[in-house]
Amino acid sequence: MQPDHAVQGSYVSVVFHVPSEQKNTTTTRVEVVLPTDHPIASVRTRPLPGWSSQVEKSSLKTPLSTDDGQVTETVSKVVWTGGAIGIDQFEEFELAMGPLPTAGDALVFKVLQTYGNGTVARWIDQPSTTGAEPENPAPVLRLTAAPAKSPSAAAVTPASSSPDVLARVLAVLGLAAATGAAALSVVRRRGTR
Repeated sequence: MQPDHAVQGSYVSVVFHVPSEQKNTTTTRVEVVLPTDHPIASVRTRPLPGWSSQVEKSSLKTPLSTDDGQVTETVSKVVWTGGAIGIDQFEEFELAMGPLPTAGDALVFKVLQTYGNGTVARWIDQPSTTGAEPENPAPVLRLTAAPAKSPSAAAVTPASSSPDVLARVLAVLGLAAATGAAALSVVRRRGTR
């Protein structure tokens, strides 16, 4: 899964890199199960030529508050079918999602990869607390805290010294100087007659 890190509360596009690892058959179905312990308000799929995607939703016990209002159901699973990943080939399946939860330090996505012969590779093992690699690791999106917001430059910098105000003052002074020079030129011409 790339990227494997994102900021809490942000929006992100993630790509699931799926290689076909069996030597005698192709991958015909990819299923991504989204975390239910930290639901994500909005999840969208990117069209992938040759594949169709089906989105399954589930109701939330506690609605999520977003800028667009209350969300009472979220995507719980995305299934891609209709295509094939050939032997020794790979495909990339993309999801755009957000806002990411503001609590927790990781989101675990379980992936089921189905081959043409009916075999299912289950990439569902949770990360180990010891740091050891599980046998069939589930993709993990690590979450980092959002950086603390600093006061805006306008609140720290006096208004008269901001670049926009300074540019306007210089423009007005330049216009006044040009008008004065034009008036002086007219006066001199009249004086020489």
